[in-house]
Amino acid sequence: MVTHVRAEAQGDERGALLSFLAEQRGGIRRSVLGLTEEQAGSRPSASELSLSGLVKHVAEVEQGWVARAKGEAPAVKRDESNWHECFALAEGETLAAQLAYWEEVAAETEKFLREVPSLDDSFALPADPWFPPDGRVSMRWLALHLIRETARHAGHADIIRESLDGKTAFELVAQERGTSWG
Repeated sequence: MVTHVRAEAQGDERGALLSFLAEQRGGIRRSVLGLTEEQAGSRPSASELSLSGLVKHVAEVEQGWVARAKGEAPAVKRDESNWHECFALAEGETLAAQLAYWEEVAAETEKFLREVPSLDDSFALPADPWFPPDGRVSMRWLALHLIRETARHAGHADIIRESLDGKTAFELVAQERGTSWG
């Protein structure tokens, strides 16, 4: 959901990258405003995607990439056998808990990207078949990848939310601000 990203301070590349990432996270968060657990978990199209599943997925993916950049294993190991589980809440999981977890992940991402010595520093890509062997990427790549991943799913969230109750990005932003649209 489109909002304005304020210009960064002169020379603050990290701030610019983090602001764009925060803006895309906000789009997904706004898409669940006012929904019940049942609505957030529903799949209004032929797709397997739900809003609560998207929240879980983006939090898990962001945590996993930052962990890899730190040289750690992701909190949740995904492979072909359980990949589908990152798009749906499991028994006992709630949207509120996933949003809270994502908030923690976002804070850790910001802290890490602010403290890493250089955005040119790099880390090894996982040994997955879709990555080049012995591939490395920079911290800048990490930030851009997280922006792209989150933005892609923010677009999905827009469509799913509008399919649920007809609310558009502009209405949800106005609702969040306590104003009216139109």
